[in-house]
Amino acid sequence: MKASLIENKKIAIIGGGPVGLTTARILELNGADVTVYERDVNAQARTSGGTLDIHSGSGQYAIQKAGLMEDFYKYARPTGEKMADMNGNITSDEMPDETNAYSRPEIDRNDLRKIMLENLQENTVVWDSQLTNLGKTENQYILEFKNGKTATADFVIVANGGRSNARKFVSDQEPQLSGTYIIQGEIVNPDHDFPEFKPKYGNGNVMAMGEQKMFYTHTMRDGSVHFGVSFKADENWILNNGINFEDDKAVISFLNEKFKNWSDDYKKFFAVSTEFSGLPLRLFSLEESWKSHSNITLVGDAAHLMPPFAGEGVNMGLYDAFHLTENLTNGKFETIDDAIADYEQKMFGYALEAQRMTKKMEDLLHSDITAEDILSSRTE
Repeated sequence: MKASLIENKKIAIIGGGPVGLTTARILELNGADVTVYERDVNAQARTSGGTLDIHSGSGQYAIQKAGLMEDFYKYARPTGEKMADMNGNITSDEMPDETNAYSRPEIDRNDLRKIMLENLQENTVVWDSQLTNLGKTENQYILEFKNGKTATADFVIVANGGRSNARKFVSDQEPQLSGTYIIQGEIVNPDHDFPEFKPKYGNGNVMAMGEQKMFYTHTMRDGSVHFGVSFKADENWILNNGINFEDDKAVISFLNEKFKNWSDDYKKFFAVSTEFSGLPLRLFSLEESWKSHSNITLVGDAAHLMPPFAGEGVNMGLYDAFHLTENLTNGKFETIDDAIADYEQKMFGYALEAQRMTKKMEDLLHSDITAEDILSSRTE
């Protein structure tokens, strides 16, 4: 029987997000010596952002391979989605039924991280380890961190996001602006601060489009509501906008002006929101091939960063974890590089398709399309 590719190999995973942690869990189940290096100070660091919908046809494969579906179901929940117009009118209301309740359930980012951390071996994750440089000797990689520490690895899996500084061994490309800007915020206690919201818009997700802008909300497990607004923005706007996200009043004023023709419901929502942040959305396209590399690969956003408008980013990353770990452990490949090459060939296929679908949705959502048109496009 062929020896395992990961036997006696020291594996480093750079990045402790959902994809990095899931990859580590699967590899540990197969006897790997794996260490995850994460920039967050500790496990209690809060992961920002809305809920994640994990798809049964992609992302859930990795969770199942990690042996954690039972834990996943404890936190994931079927979630309805309402669409509204600029006037705050509900134009459609969809709720999963028994046949598709868990085809795309939502889970909080912190809950998914908690599941993975609780099922990794002790000290698998090394916290406060922000990578500053990755070098290579003849046989090993040398990892250098902001805290002054160093580490070595025989095999490196890069999972530290779209702005990864470890991608250089695999690709010289840099992420490109997608042409859309997003501002996010949160209502910690909507039942108190905006009691009219949930009776009208419910406890699921809400999406509204108009004037080439989009508004959306995700209801978290604790009842708080995360929101985002997105709009087209070129590089000049991004370079010259003067929004101070530490100044809630300034952000609210900007949003009120941006959505001045929209219903007062949206302005009420902005008025009681906090913890604002903003960022230009970027894309790391797979339209160009990668350069030759050995004993290193990319997964998740580091491999195929894409905007969130089709809900595919984390799912493609988890799908990466599924395929990569399968190749490393199934005994079908002679070397790690053979396993990587086969994984990357598969990944370029499914992730590029997801990127193209995401681009289509990004353009649709920021056009003059109606909610009804969006629903129709999903069924095409």
